[in-house]
Amino acid sequence: MIEGLDFREATQDDLPLITSIYRDTIRAVNSKDYSEAQVEAWSKGADDLKKWRDRIKKFYFLVAEVNDQIVGFCYLKNGYYLENIFVHKDFQRQTIGSKLLRIMESQVLMNGHEVIKSDISTTALDFFDSHFYDVEKKQKISFKGKVFDTYIVFKDL
Repeated sequence: MIEGLDFREATQDDLPLITSIYRDTIRAVNSKDYSEAQVEAWSKGADDLKKWRDRIKKFYFLVAEVNDQIVGFCYLKNGYYLENIFVHKDFQRQTIGSKLLRIMESQVLMNGHEVIKSDISTTALDFFDSHFYDVEKKQKISFKGKVFDTYIVFKDL
């Protein structure tokens, strides 16, 4: 168990750290399951600052902090759709992702939904499986000219 872990809603001031975690985690962690070209294309999603600002403004967007340092984030779209759960590459496998997920599941219930869904990477499949999510379907998506194998997963709450 990690000491000093806390959660709060993201603010616009968090944007540089959120995009850095996004980029660095894709390059360090997701590179095990995707090609160099895919990783490069995917990690460039961090560069669209307008999109990130809009996400923080529009969605239930949480950050995880350890001793006031942001070490993870995720957000809910449409009250039930989990987007972009990321944990800093140096803080993997320390229950941060699991705790973010539990908070989001609780929020989905509070929003009046009975099912949580998410589009996830191949890298995240084992994590979601260990939290009792089922695969609805495997799919191929195109992002910045590259094709990725991803999954839609869900869990009845």
